Amino acid sequence: MIMQEQSVCYFRNKNKKVIMLKDIIMEKIRENGGFVNTHAHLDRAYTITPNTLHLANATLKEKWTLVDSIKRKSTVFDIYDRMCYAVDNMIEQGVQAVGSFIDIDEVVGDKCIQAADMVRSKYNKDIEIKYINQTLKGVIDPDARKWFDIGSEFVDIIGGLPAKDKGYEDDHLDILMETAKKYNKPVHVHVDQFNTSQEKETEQLIDKTIEHSMQGRVTAIHSISLSAHNFDYRHDVYKKMVDADVNLITCPTAWIDSRRTEELSPTHNSIAPVDEMVPYGINVAIGTDNISDMLKPFTDGNMWTELHLLLESCRFYNIDELVKIATSNGLKVLNIPAYYML
Repeated sequence: MIMQEQSVCYFRNKNKKVIMLKDIIMEKIRENGGFVNTHAHLDRAYTITPNTLHLANATLKEKWTLVDSIKRKSTVFDIYDRMCYAVDNMIEQGVQAVGSFIDIDEVVGDKCIQAADMVRSKYNKDIEIKYINQTLKGVIDPDARKWFDIGSEFVDIIGGLPAKDKGYEDDHLDILMETAKKYNKPVHVHVDQFNTSQEKETEQLIDKTIEHSMQGRVTAIHSISLSAHNFDYRHDVYKKMVDADVNLITCPTAWIDSRRTEELSPTHNSIAPVDEMVPYGINVAIGTDNISDMLKPFTDGNMWTELHLLLESCRFYNIDELVKIATSNGLKVLNIPAYYML
């Protein structure tokens, strides 16, 4: 029986137990093997303290450098412990797979590689873990390129951050794509992170995907600036995204705090426009992004929180599609056969 009281919709089973819509979604997610967290930074999880909380007020670009202090001080076993704690949290939620960027650069060296390898060995029967190399130093500078190449051999997915090589974004993407083809690995790229119509990185990534014949192997992460563009531009990008078979990862709590500006744009929030993208057939997945670090000090890695914020912020209430976003779409993004954990 369906009961309707004001805006609350719930169901009663034969025992008159109230079943909320959340319960229905969660049960379907469990039937599909559990959540898939497609984007995290587990090596930096749980590094925020009351003494460093003020650093969370820095801009995103400033934080790309500020995190160096944590990387320098951390030992392999510090990183290992943080990652284990985060993975335990994922397992407790019933997460079947997680994709995590890990820092690999001249500051941290191979410490995250060593820790990540131990974490995968420890949890190889409990959860599927895919690693992606973070490129906070870019890939153009010789030292940065050296560590990018080292990381690319170890990780499962090639990671990128074109904005770090400002003015050389095309070169950055060319290096990512060529490396991915060399090792036969997918590509995940942070794009359109500043919620402004001045950014067109999602479209740039799509064009490079086609140029390098990488259709179906590339994922855009975040793409929040798409919402700042006008209707015609957004929908042209969606069409190109479908043609190039580029996936999208959205991390709602990571961007709900996007700073206000005086720039005029269509009325929008700072979440990727999933409600517009899914009807086009774009493969959308979800992630937590940073967990309790200086980038997101109060984010706790709860997958339901991410999905709940997504569906409310985008007014997207298609239960079947939400379940796919939380499960099977993520498996595709992480290059895991859909039957793997079922």
